[in-house]
Amino acid sequence: MTDETVDRPNRFRAEAESRDLPPEEVEEWIRAALPAVYMAEDGDGPLAARVGGDPMLPHGVPDPSDPFVASVDVAALPPGATNLPLPADGHLLFFAAPDVGGIQGHVPDAVMYIPAGTPTTRRPLEHSRRKPYQARELRTLWHQLSPQMPESFALDTWGDFPDDEQFERAEELADAWSHVGGHRPSWTLQIGGHPVSPQNDPVHYARDPGQDDTAGQGSTDGEAGTDDWTLLATWRCGDDVSELDSGVAHWVIRRRDLAALRFDRAHRYVEMA
Repeated sequence: MTDETVDRPNRFRAEAESRDLPPEEVEEWIRAALPAVYMAEDGDGPLAARVGGDPMLPHGVPDPSDPFVASVDVAALPPGATNLPLPADGHLLFFAAPDVGGIQGHVPDAVMYIPAGTPTTRRPLEHSRRKPYQARELRTLWHQLSPQMPESFALDTWGDFPDDEQFERAEELADAWSHVGGHRPSWTLQIGGHPVSPQNDPVHYARDPGQDDTAGQGSTDGEAGTDDWTLLATWRCGDDVSELDSGVAHWVIRRRDLAALRFDRAHRYVEMA
C-alpha cells in the first residue's frame, strides 16, 4: 500500500468534516475509489508502454479491425498499483478508431494479450481511415486512488433515480476529494481505476444487459452479472485525434474475463467532450 492510499483519504476526511459532509457518505466515497496507474511521455518511472506506430504481433494473428493505440508492458506496472487481476507479465495491446459514430460496446479484437516470450514481428496495419498514431514511449507517472465520477457515485449509492440533493452531495464529495489531491501532471494512458469521461460512464454503459452480446457466454455460474465490469484502460487521444474535442477511448471488461484472459469479450467506447 502506498502512502497516497492512506494519506489522501485522511486528508479527504478532514476536508469533508470541515464542509459538514455526512461521514457515512465520505466513507462510501473512499470505499468506491479504485487504484490506478497513469503514464505519460515525461513520466519519471520505468518505460511501461508504447503508443502509436506499428504493433509487434505474433505470426498468424489476423490484423485487428482498428488502428493500433498502445502496447503496455504488464511487468513494468508498479506491483499492487491496480486491483485488476492482470497477468504477471506479457503485453496488452489496445486498438481503437477515433470515431464516436463507430462500434460502441463489444469489439472482439479491441484488446490483445501477448504472453511473455511469444515471438513477434513489427506489422504495419493498413486502415483507410487514418495513418498510424504518432509513435512515442510512455513511462509511469504516478499511481493513486481513482474516484468515481459524481454521477456514477450517485447512481451506485442511491439507486437509479437520485434526487437533485443527492447529485449535489456527490459533486461536493468530488470537490473535496480534488481539493486535497494537489497538482497532478497531465497523463496519456490510464490502467485500472475509474473512468474519467466527458459524457457517459463506460462501465455503467457496459452493465446494461441490452448492450452486451457476451452475457452468459461461457459463464461458470450461468449468470453474467452486472457489477463485475471494470475499467481496463483509458487513452486520452490528444493531438493524435484532432477531429475529436478532448477525445478519449475506454476499454472495459468483466473481472472474471480479465482473470481468464478472455480479452475477446472486452468492450470499447470512444467519446468526446
